Amino acid sequence: MDLPFLPRFWQDLLASMACFLHQRHAWRLAVLLLGALFANGRRTVTRWLRAAHVSRGFAAYYYFLAALGRHADFLAGLLLRQALDRLAPEGPLLLAIDDSPTPRYGPHVQGAGLHHNPTPGPTGQKFLYGHVWVCLAWIVLHPLWGALGLPLLARLYVRRKDVPRLPPRAGWSFHTKLELAADLVTWAARWARTAGKAVRVVVDGFYAKRPFLKAVAAAEVTVVSRLRRDARLHTVPVPPRGRRRRGRPPLYGPGRISLAKRAGNPRGWQTVPARQYGHIRSKRTKTFLATWRPAGGCIRVVIVREEHGWLALFSTEPSLAVAEILSLAADRFALEQDFHDLKEVEGLGQQQVRNIWANVGAFQVSAWVHTLVELWAWGQPREVIGDRSASPWDDPERRPSHADRRKALQRLCLQREFQGLAEGQALTPEIQQFVGRVINHAA
Repeated sequence: MDLPFLPRFWQDLLASMACFLHQRHAWRLAVLLLGALFANGRRTVTRWLRAAHVSRGFAAYYYFLAALGRHADFLAGLLLRQALDRLAPEGPLLLAIDDSPTPRYGPHVQGAGLHHNPTPGPTGQKFLYGHVWVCLAWIVLHPLWGALGLPLLARLYVRRKDVPRLPPRAGWSFHTKLELAADLVTWAARWARTAGKAVRVVVDGFYAKRPFLKAVAAAEVTVVSRLRRDARLHTVPVPPRGRRRRGRPPLYGPGRISLAKRAGNPRGWQTVPARQYGHIRSKRTKTFLATWRPAGGCIRVVIVREEHGWLALFSTEPSLAVAEILSLAADRFALEQDFHDLKEVEGLGQQQVRNIWANVGAFQVSAWVHTLVELWAWGQPREVIGDRSASPWDDPERRPSHADRRKALQRLCLQREFQGLAEGQALTPEIQQFVGRVINHAA
């Protein structure tokens, strides 16, 4: 497969991204993305290079991955701007942040360590050895497929005790997950501001802590997340009547609010329709304003009654509607689907590189290929990316998966290459059908 047969916007984007790399090696970025798109089996860097037909000078690509990891911030910003121009969204941008581990093997993999395993599986393995990535994705709403996540940038979390094991030339310093997430939001807000867009971020309850909320508030970004049941909430202060007293007005009211008591009170519940997971669902909710010290002021609290109990959500923008808060919280799971697709389809964590910056570069290559495939498939008709003719047992109305979109793009590139080779030649229908079967089998 050659680069000219990729979609035109891929070529334009890769050319613009390569302009900001060293011109002696900038062309290697397109080769790596091409190889990652067509690689199969275990997605090591060697498989990428084989799929891109790289034999001589392969070692230079491993060094290029390390350089790519160091310059990933600016390249991801260019990808975000190109995605904004292509999709032209209305209203604020919705971002999602979460962390996910990737298992690694071998004692010489830099930055790897023992981490909590969020999916123990049937063996009940509480810990795993590998990397933990704090990832940022742009959540977009497709008119047919609902919420889709476009992973843009990630930060590698290395435990404090593992940082001294890294070589000094790596220039690595310890940062908590909250600090890494805050840095990602600040980066995204800076790029979105150049496009005149406001930003909202939806995160898991783990990130609803003071260091993250304080940094996000400084970037003028709205946060939607879960609220602990034992959160220390206060009432909203009432402005004093008559002449104002000297000093700064209070930010927090004198009264305490108990979420458990509010949830247990049978009065005040309302049924609100909200868009969640591609459907309009009726939710029993109760909402009120409160002040919370980690958020630095007033927040909107929403208590939701579920089948298994109740949960509390909050928004740092008090004027946000209840239905919108419920929809934004549900859209966060598009990032969870991204983690699944990145690991199972793109082979995230299988690249077998040891250098810490090369690992960062390998993550970014997998994430950018995922995003570019989704951008290409955005305006494609259902019959192109969701053809079920070869599998009649499958549900024809099912939403096309990321693997379906990836295979559709592979078929398109292979068809273009075959058409370019066969141009000006008369081919019998039997040969055309045979080539079609080969392309479908290869993709």
